[in-house]
Amino acid sequence: MSRDLPSRASVVIIGGGAIGVASAYELAAAGVTDVVLIDKGPLGSGSTSKAAGGVRAQFSDRVNIELAARSLETFDAFAERFGQEIDLHKSGYLFLLDSPDAVAEFEKNIAVQNDLGVPSRIVTPSEAAELSPLIDTDGLLAAAYSPTDGHCTPESVVLGYASAARRHGARLLPHCAATGIETADRRIVAVRTEGGRIETDAVICAAGAWSRAIGEWAGVDLPVTPLRRQVLVTEPIPDLPPTAFTIDFATSFYFHPEGRGLLLGMSDPEETPGFKLDRSDAWLPRLGEAMARRAPALLDVGFGTGWAGLYEVTPDHNALIGTALDRFIYATGFSGHGFLMSPAVGEVVRDLYLGREPFVDVTGFDARRFARTGARPELNIV
Repeated sequence: MSRDLPSRASVVIIGGGAIGVASAYELAAAGVTDVVLIDKGPLGSGSTSKAAGGVRAQFSDRVNIELAARSLETFDAFAERFGQEIDLHKSGYLFLLDSPDAVAEFEKNIAVQNDLGVPSRIVTPSEAAELSPLIDTDGLLAAAYSPTDGHCTPESVVLGYASAARRHGARLLPHCAATGIETADRRIVAVRTEGGRIETDAVICAAGAWSRAIGEWAGVDLPVTPLRRQVLVTEPIPDLPPTAFTIDFATSFYFHPEGRGLLLGMSDPEETPGFKLDRSDAWLPRLGEAMARRAPALLDVGFGTGWAGLYEVTPDHNALIGTALDRFIYATGFSGHGFLMSPAVGEVVRDLYLGREPFVDVTGFDARRFARTGARPELNIV
C-alpha cells in the first residue's frame, strides 16, 4: 500500500462507506484535486454493506426530510448519472400505527413532509393490508405511506460513486486504515495510516460507528455509540405478493421483499453497545413475538441467511454534521439512516469543504449541540 499512498492530499476522507464515497465524488466532480479516501477494509464493507437498503423521506425532522428527499432524487437517476444499476424498487414505505399518539405524531410529520413535496399520506388499516398483504391489521388504527420510498442495493451505490469519484481523479485506497491525526494550533497537519503519513490540512470523518475514536485523534467529541442490529433473509416464499417496505412502528419490526423471499429485522431493546458483529439468537424470541402479533404468516417461513451490522447511534438519534478545528469536517451518527441520505450528505460535505452554503441548513446537527441547546430528536427511527 505504501507505494500507492500519496505524500500529500488536499483532503483525506476517512471511511469508504456510502457517505465517504459520495463525498469523494462530489468533491472531485467540483474540481477539488488530490482527494484521497482511505478505509481499513474494502469499500462499503462497514455498516453500508450491512444496511437493509431502505430509502425513504418519511422523517419527523425537517432537515432529515430535505436530506432524504434530495437523496431519493439521486437514487431515481442513479443508473443514468453513474452508469450503475442499483436495483431500486419503489414499493413505498408503510409505517403501521396502533396508538392514538403515534397517529397524531405521524399526521403532524406528514404535514411537514407534504410541505416539502413528499407525497406521504395516512391510510386506513384495510388500505395498509392491500399494500402489505402479509400483515394482521388487528389493533391497527392507521398507517403512514409514501409511494416514492423503497429500497435498493447499498453495495451498488458504493460501486457507482467510487467509480465516478475515480473518473474525476479522486484516489480511493481500501485496506489502508487510519491510525492517527496530527494537529498543530487547532489545525489539521496530517493523517497517519498503516501505509504511511499523508500531509493534509483537511479531514472528513465519514467513519460511521468508528467515528468517536477518529474525533478523539483531533480533539473533537463525536458522541457516537456502536450498536448491533441484525437482519434475516427468509427462504423463498411461493406466490409472494407485491409488498411495501413495512414497519410496525411500535416494535420496529420490519420487512421488505428480497429476491424471492423477505428481508426482515427489528431493533432489540436489550442490545448493549459495542463493536459486536457476530450473530446472536438472543433477540429471536422478541422478533417472534412481534411477528406473531403483526405478520403471523411469517412464523411458518424458514430463514436462509442473515447478518449483523452496526448502527452509529447518537443521544438524540440524529446525525452529526459540521466542522470543527479549522478543517475537520464530520458526517456521522445517522443512527441507521446514513445510507439513505448519503447522496445529499455528500453534497453537504462538499459545500462545507468549499465554504459554500449547502442546500439545507445543517447547523442544528453540529456535534456541540448536546453541550449547548440539547438534543434534536428524530422520531422515525427503524
